[in-house]
Amino acid sequence: MRWSNYFIPTLREDPADAEVASHRLLVRAGYIRQLTSGVYSLLPLAQRVRLKVMQIIREEMNRIGGQEYLLPTIHPAEIWKETGRWDVMGDNMFRLRDRKGADMALGMTHEEIVASIARNAINSYRQLPQIWYQIHTKFRDEARPKSGLLRVREFTMKDAYSLDVDRAGLDKSFDDHFKAYCTIFTRCGLKYVPVQASSGSMGGSESTEFMLRTDADEDHIAVCEKCGYSANVEARVSTLKVVIVIATADQTLRIRGLIIRTL
Repeated sequence: MRWSNYFIPTLREDPADAEVASHRLLVRAGYIRQLTSGVYSLLPLAQRVRLKVMQIIREEMNRIGGQEYLLPTIHPAEIWKETGRWDVMGDNMFRLRDRKGADMALGMTHEEIVASIARNAINSYRQLPQIWYQIHTKFRDEARPKSGLLRVREFTMKDAYSLDVDRAGLDKSFDDHFKAYCTIFTRCGLKYVPVQASSGSMGGSESTEFMLRTDADEDHIAVCEKCGYSANVEARVSTLKVVIVIATADQTLRIRGLIIRTL
Protein backbone atom coordinates (compact mmCIF):
# COMPACT_ATOMS: atom_id res chain seq x y z
CA MET A 1 0.00 0.00 0.00
CA ARG A 2 1.14 3.55 -0.74
CA TRP A 3 2.21 5.63 2.27
CA SER A 4 -0.26 8.33 1.21
CA ASN A 5 -3.12 5.84 1.61
CA TYR A 6 -2.09 4.63 5.07
CA PHE A 7 -4.22 5.64 8.03
CA ILE A 8 -1.77 7.41 10.36
CA PRO A 9 -3.62 10.02 12.47
CA THR A 10 -0.73 12.04 13.92
CA LEU A 11 -1.04 14.80 16.53
CA ARG A 12 0.93 18.00 16.98
CA GLU A 13 0.50 18.20 20.76
CA ASP A 14 1.05 15.70 23.54
CA PRO A 15 -2.14 14.05 24.85
CA ALA A 16 -3.14 15.51 28.22
CA ASP A 17 -3.30 12.13 30.00
CA ALA A 18 0.05 10.78 28.74
CA GLU A 19 2.47 10.29 31.67
CA VAL A 20 5.46 8.60 30.01
CA ALA A 21 7.37 9.20 26.77
CA SER A 22 6.28 5.92 25.13
CA HIS A 23 2.60 6.80 25.65
CA ARG A 24 3.02 10.31 24.24
CA LEU A 25 4.95 9.14 21.19
CA LEU A 26 2.62 6.22 20.36
CA VAL A 27 -0.40 8.52 20.40
CA ARG A 28 1.25 11.40 18.52
CA ALA A 29 2.73 9.11 15.86
CA GLY A 30 -0.66 7.50 15.15
CA TYR A 31 0.01 4.04 16.58
CA ILE A 32 -2.70 3.79 19.26
CA ARG A 33 -5.93 5.39 20.43
CA GLN A 34 -7.56 4.94 23.85
CA LEU A 35 -11.09 3.52 23.98
CA THR A 36 -11.50 3.61 27.76
CA SER A 37 -9.24 3.38 30.82
CA GLY A 38 -6.63 0.68 30.19
CA VAL A 39 -8.09 -0.35 26.81
CA TYR A 40 -6.44 0.72 23.54
CA SER A 41 -7.03 0.24 19.83
CA LEU A 42 -3.90 -0.67 17.87
CA LEU A 43 -3.91 1.25 14.59
CA PRO A 44 -2.26 -0.07 11.38
CA LEU A 45 1.32 0.93 12.27
CA ALA A 46 1.06 -0.62 15.73
CA GLN A 47 -0.42 -3.80 14.28
CA ARG A 48 2.50 -4.11 11.85
CA VAL A 49 4.94 -3.90 14.77
CA ARG A 50 2.87 -6.36 16.82
CA LEU A 51 2.86 -8.93 14.02
CA LYS A 52 6.63 -8.62 13.51
CA VAL A 53 7.28 -9.15 17.23
CA MET A 54 4.93 -12.13 17.25
CA GLN A 55 6.82 -13.65 14.33
CA ILE A 56 10.13 -13.35 16.18
CA ILE A 57 8.58 -15.01 19.24
CA ARG A 58 7.13 -17.85 17.15
CA GLU A 59 10.45 -18.52 15.44
CA GLU A 60 12.37 -18.75 18.71
CA MET A 61 9.72 -20.78 20.55
CA ASN A 62 9.47 -23.22 17.65
CA ARG A 63 13.25 -23.50 17.70
CA ILE A 64 13.14 -25.02 21.21
CA GLY A 65 10.33 -27.41 20.29
CA GLY A 66 7.34 -25.26 21.20
CA GLN A 67 3.90 -26.06 19.77
CA GLU A 68 1.46 -23.19 19.38
CA TYR A 69 -2.02 -23.40 20.90
CA LEU A 70 -5.00 -21.05 20.97
CA LEU A 71 -6.84 -21.53 24.26
CA PRO A 72 -10.27 -20.18 25.25
CA THR A 73 -10.67 -16.67 26.63
CA ILE A 74 -13.80 -17.51 28.67
CA HIS A 75 -13.20 -19.96 31.52
CA PRO A 76 -15.71 -21.70 33.83
CA ALA A 77 -15.24 -20.84 37.49
CA GLU A 78 -14.99 -24.52 38.47
CA ILE A 79 -11.59 -25.04 36.90
CA TRP A 80 -10.16 -22.07 38.83
CA LYS A 81 -11.85 -23.12 42.07
CA GLU A 82 -10.26 -26.57 41.70
CA THR A 83 -6.79 -25.05 42.09
CA GLY A 84 -7.89 -22.49 44.68
CA ARG A 85 -6.97 -19.53 42.50
CA TRP A 86 -10.54 -18.33 41.95
CA ASP A 87 -10.26 -16.51 45.28
CA VAL A 88 -6.49 -15.85 45.11
CA MET A 89 -6.81 -13.74 41.95
CA GLY A 90 -9.23 -11.41 43.71
CA ASP A 91 -10.34 -8.23 41.96
CA ASN A 92 -7.71 -8.61 39.22
CA MET A 93 -9.91 -11.19 37.49
CA PHE A 94 -12.80 -10.10 35.27
CA ARG A 95 -15.81 -12.19 36.28
CA LEU A 96 -19.20 -12.64 34.65
CA ARG A 97 -22.20 -14.96 34.52
CA ASP A 98 -23.71 -16.61 31.49
CA ARG A 99 -27.45 -16.67 30.79
CA LYS A 100 -27.81 -19.80 32.93
CA GLY A 101 -26.24 -18.09 35.92
CA ALA A 102 -22.95 -20.00 35.81
CA ASP A 103 -19.88 -18.13 37.06
CA MET A 104 -17.29 -17.48 34.36
CA ALA A 105 -14.06 -15.48 34.02
CA LEU A 106 -12.02 -13.80 31.30
CA GLY A 107 -8.64 -15.52 31.13
CA MET A 108 -5.76 -13.66 32.77
CA THR A 109 -3.49 -16.72 32.46
CA HIS A 110 -3.99 -20.32 31.33
CA GLU A 111 -2.27 -22.76 33.71
CA GLU A 112 -5.60 -24.34 34.67
CA ILE A 113 -6.62 -24.84 31.05
CA VAL A 114 -3.29 -26.42 30.10
CA ALA A 115 -3.46 -28.74 33.12
CA SER A 116 -6.97 -29.80 32.11
CA ILE A 117 -5.84 -30.71 28.59
CA ALA A 118 -2.74 -32.52 29.84
CA ARG A 119 -4.45 -34.67 32.46
CA ASN A 120 -7.08 -35.84 29.98
CA ALA A 121 -4.80 -36.39 26.99
CA ILE A 122 -1.36 -37.43 28.27
CA ASN A 123 -1.35 -41.06 29.37
CA SER A 124 2.34 -41.99 29.35
CA TYR A 125 5.72 -40.49 30.16
CA ARG A 126 6.66 -41.37 26.59
CA GLN A 127 4.52 -38.42 25.46
CA LEU A 128 6.77 -36.05 27.41
CA PRO A 129 8.38 -33.57 27.33
CA GLN A 130 5.97 -31.09 25.79
CA ILE A 131 6.24 -27.32 25.35
CA TRP A 132 2.95 -25.57 24.59
CA TYR A 133 2.62 -21.84 24.01
CA GLN A 134 0.18 -19.27 22.72
CA ILE A 135 0.06 -15.59 21.78
CA HIS A 136 -3.36 -14.48 22.88
CA THR A 137 -5.47 -11.73 24.45
CA LYS A 138 -5.46 -11.57 28.25
CA PHE A 139 -7.62 -9.57 30.66
CA ARG A 140 -6.67 -8.15 34.06
CA ASP A 141 -8.75 -5.60 35.92
CA GLU A 142 -5.90 -3.30 36.87
CA ALA A 143 -6.74 -1.01 39.77
CA ARG A 144 -4.79 1.87 38.22
CA PRO A 145 -4.27 1.51 34.46
CA LYS A 146 -1.55 3.95 33.45
CA SER A 147 1.44 4.70 31.23
CA GLY A 148 -0.21 3.85 27.94
CA LEU A 149 0.43 0.23 26.98
CA LEU A 150 2.61 -0.49 30.02
CA ARG A 151 -0.27 -1.14 32.45
CA VAL A 152 -3.55 -2.01 30.75
CA ARG A 153 -6.64 -4.16 31.26
CA GLU A 154 -6.62 -5.91 27.86
CA PHE A 155 -3.37 -6.96 26.22
CA THR A 156 -1.62 -9.54 24.06
CA MET A 157 0.58 -11.96 25.99
CA LYS A 158 2.77 -14.86 25.01
CA ASP A 159 2.55 -17.61 27.62
CA ALA A 160 4.34 -20.97 27.51
CA TYR A 161 4.01 -24.16 29.53
CA SER A 162 6.41 -27.10 29.73
CA LEU A 163 5.35 -30.61 30.75
CA ASP A 164 8.29 -32.73 31.92
CA VAL A 165 8.95 -36.17 33.37
CA ASP A 166 11.23 -35.09 36.21
CA ARG A 167 13.15 -32.23 37.81
CA ALA A 168 16.02 -32.56 35.34
CA GLY A 169 13.59 -32.19 32.46
CA LEU A 170 12.01 -29.15 34.10
CA ASP A 171 15.43 -27.55 34.56
CA LYS A 172 16.25 -28.11 30.89
CA SER A 173 12.95 -26.58 29.80
CA PHE A 174 13.59 -23.58 32.04
CA ASP A 175 17.07 -23.10 30.56
CA ASP A 176 15.73 -23.48 27.00
CA HIS A 177 13.10 -20.82 27.64
CA PHE A 178 15.67 -18.53 29.22
CA LYS A 179 17.89 -18.73 26.14
CA ALA A 180 14.92 -18.27 23.82
CA TYR A 181 13.83 -15.13 25.68
CA CYS A 182 17.36 -13.73 25.54
CA THR A 183 17.39 -14.25 21.78
CA ILE A 184 13.92 -12.71 21.37
CA PHE A 185 14.85 -9.54 23.26
CA THR A 186 18.18 -9.29 21.45
CA ARG A 187 16.48 -9.60 18.06
CA CYS A 188 14.07 -6.86 19.13
CA GLY A 189 17.02 -4.59 19.93
CA LEU A 190 16.29 -4.37 23.67
CA LYS A 191 18.94 -3.98 26.37
CA TYR A 192 17.44 -6.28 28.98
CA VAL A 193 18.44 -7.37 32.49
CA PRO A 194 17.39 -10.85 33.71
CA VAL A 195 16.68 -10.77 37.46
CA GLN A 196 15.43 -13.10 40.16
CA ALA A 197 11.75 -12.56 40.85
CA SER A 198 8.82 -13.64 42.97
CA SER A 199 6.49 -16.22 41.38
CA GLY A 200 3.48 -14.70 43.12
CA SER A 201 0.16 -16.47 42.58
CA MET A 202 1.73 -18.61 39.83
CA GLY A 203 3.83 -20.54 42.35
CA GLY A 204 7.03 -22.40 41.54
CA SER A 205 10.46 -22.69 43.13
CA GLU A 206 12.30 -20.29 40.82
CA SER A 207 11.38 -17.30 38.70
CA THR A 208 13.29 -14.98 36.37
CA GLU A 209 12.05 -11.66 35.03
CA PHE A 210 13.52 -9.76 32.12
CA MET A 211 13.68 -6.05 32.88
CA LEU A 212 14.25 -3.05 30.64
CA ARG A 213 15.80 0.03 32.23
CA THR A 214 13.35 2.90 31.97
CA ASP A 215 12.21 6.06 33.74
CA ALA A 216 8.62 4.79 33.82
CA ASP A 217 9.30 3.17 37.23
CA GLU A 218 6.96 0.21 36.95
CA ASP A 219 9.38 -1.92 39.00
CA HIS A 220 12.70 -1.57 40.78
CA ILE A 221 15.63 -3.96 40.75
CA ALA A 222 18.73 -4.52 42.85
CA VAL A 223 21.93 -5.12 40.86
CA CYS A 224 25.47 -5.84 42.02
CA GLU A 225 27.92 -5.03 39.23
CA LYS A 226 30.76 -6.72 41.13
CA CYS A 227 29.27 -10.22 41.54
CA GLY A 228 26.57 -10.10 38.85
CA TYR A 229 23.65 -10.63 41.26
CA SER A 230 20.35 -9.06 40.18
CA ALA A 231 16.83 -9.32 41.54
CA ASN A 232 13.49 -7.59 41.69
CA VAL A 233 13.36 -5.69 44.98
CA GLU A 234 10.37 -7.85 45.96
CA ALA A 235 12.55 -10.98 45.77
CA ARG A 236 16.00 -9.67 46.74
CA VAL A 237 18.08 -11.32 49.45
CA SER A 238 21.33 -10.30 51.09
CA THR A 239 24.47 -12.33 51.70
CA LEU A 240 25.74 -12.22 55.27
CA LYS A 241 29.10 -13.25 56.67
CA VAL A 242 29.34 -16.14 59.15
CA VAL A 243 28.59 -14.92 62.65
CA ILE A 244 29.32 -16.68 65.97
CA VAL A 245 27.06 -15.58 68.80
CA ILE A 246 27.97 -16.34 72.44
CA ALA A 247 24.95 -17.26 74.58
CA THR A 248 23.98 -19.55 77.42
CA ALA A 249 21.58 -21.83 75.52
CA ASP A 250 22.74 -24.55 73.14
CA GLN A 251 20.67 -24.22 69.98
CA THR A 252 20.91 -23.67 66.24
CA LEU A 253 19.02 -20.92 64.40
CA ARG A 254 18.57 -20.62 60.65
CA ILE A 255 17.96 -17.12 59.35
CA ARG A 256 17.65 -16.46 55.58
CA GLY A 257 19.77 -19.50 54.77
CA LEU A 258 22.49 -18.48 57.24
CA ILE A 259 23.17 -20.93 60.09
CA ILE A 260 24.03 -19.26 63.39
CA ARG A 261 25.15 -21.62 66.17
CA THR A 262 24.87 -20.29 69.69
CA LEU A 263 26.99 -21.75 72.46
